[in-house]
Amino acid sequence: MLSKFSKLFLFNSYSDKLDEFKPINNWIVKMYLCGPTVYGLAHIGHARSSVTFDILNRYLRFLGYKVKFVRNYTDVGHLEHDADEGNDKIQNQALKEKLEPMEIVQKYINYYREDMDSLNILRPNIELQATSYINEQIDNVKSILDKGYAYEVNGSVYFDIKKYNDYFKSYGKLSGRNIDELINETRELNNQGEKKNNIDFALWKKADDKHIMKWKSPWGYGYPGWHTECVVLGTKYLGELFDIHGGGYDLKFPHHECEIAQSNVLNNTNLANYWIHNNLVNIDGKKMSKSLNNYITLQDLFYNENNIFNKVFMPMDLRFLFLQTHYRSTLSITKDSLESAHKGLMKLINAYLYIDVLEYNVDENNINNEIEKNIEDAFDIIFSELNNDLNTPSVISGLFNIVKVINCIRSGDIKLNEISKELFIRLKSDFKSIIKDVLGLYVKTIDKSLFEYIINSYKTAKYRNDYSEVDKIRDFAKNINIRFCDSKDDIYIEYI
Repeated sequence: MLSKFSKLFLFNSYSDKLDEFKPINNWIVKMYLCGPTVYGLAHIGHARSSVTFDILNRYLRFLGYKVKFVRNYTDVGHLEHDADEGNDKIQNQALKEKLEPMEIVQKYINYYREDMDSLNILRPNIELQATSYINEQIDNVKSILDKGYAYEVNGSVYFDIKKYNDYFKSYGKLSGRNIDELINETRELNNQGEKKNNIDFALWKKADDKHIMKWKSPWGYGYPGWHTECVVLGTKYLGELFDIHGGGYDLKFPHHECEIAQSNVLNNTNLANYWIHNNLVNIDGKKMSKSLNNYITLQDLFYNENNIFNKVFMPMDLRFLFLQTHYRSTLSITKDSLESAHKGLMKLINAYLYIDVLEYNVDENNINNEIEKNIEDAFDIIFSELNNDLNTPSVISGLFNIVKVINCIRSGDIKLNEISKELFIRLKSDFKSIIKDVLGLYVKTIDKSLFEYIINSYKTAKYRNDYSEVDKIRDFAKNINIRFCDSKDDIYIEYI
């Protein structure tokens, strides 16, 4: 098996290539993830980003790193269409639901945490809300103004992209954009209004009389721009330069480009050494959109008879489906793909539950070198592919090679004495660790006493040839998602 000292490579959006991961402080990793704007229920896209960086968080911990993981909640400044004009998304929702903005924020943070817990996402070390750091954001804006890379107009402050790029010459590197083309495109599409160039972004916005969420600043009452918060929150808890900054592919431009620009001006750093982005999801090959009536929240997918798939799925079905596609590839979610993911997940989990209780009771070994090599090769694939930019589809493939071995042990086609005790212990330990600790997969199992009662009742009915009772027990078992398997030596239960 590859050791935890094997090299880990991650695709760095900033360098646009696979880079060997080398943390700044030896075995301590500092990671920041852009969280949601909390004005509505989390959807499948939110889940993919969370699962992607949960796998990274889990694997880094598995390798022995201490991870300091920070995630924000945007609760102010994110305007409609991700622009610098329009209404605040949270304020709009507050007016719609007739609640205070902070009631909206807390309501949807609570739902978001519930959804993430359902997906078995590890909680970050620190969760932050932008509104708790208004003074720090004002201080950053003042510093950027003082350095000459921002300008104030009518109570709003804008970052001067052209002046920034004339000196740093790096705006657009992360997303592969050309600044001259961006300036020309925005000039053609929009009136420049009070900005020098439409590509400039708001660090601070003047609030009109109707705006509920506003704070006093040197430029009058207003609120921070969307791109202002993450630089403040990340550097406050992780330092001026940290290891990993993550988010969805859609945040590369302009959000993350704008963060890097501010960080360069303030601290002469790119904010993070590794910029990692997960790709997007669509539904049945189409972009997920309310206007297309294919928008689905996690609450609907997990708990309600949604009108997209017309059935509910377990959170682990969705998590497993994400793992079957590389995080940098676009994923199209269909009812069939979710149902297929559920079947694959159950095969994995049933093998996990069997090997978990299996004991190595062997009097005399008769080692089969070919079987041992197959097991070792499968684990080599698993760990090498985890180190290859978290290539989870290949990891899953390697795990199913181990499942074949476990199922052959269960059926008797492979005898335990054909495997050394040392390899058996490693098989059991690594298989369970990868599934549970790294991939974060699990299913809720039935109570042990109920389990024993069901299987004993089934065996008794079979022994008595009471097939009417057998059918009743089978029906009951199906209703709680289990089935009976009759082997030549025993009867056992599988989850379905």
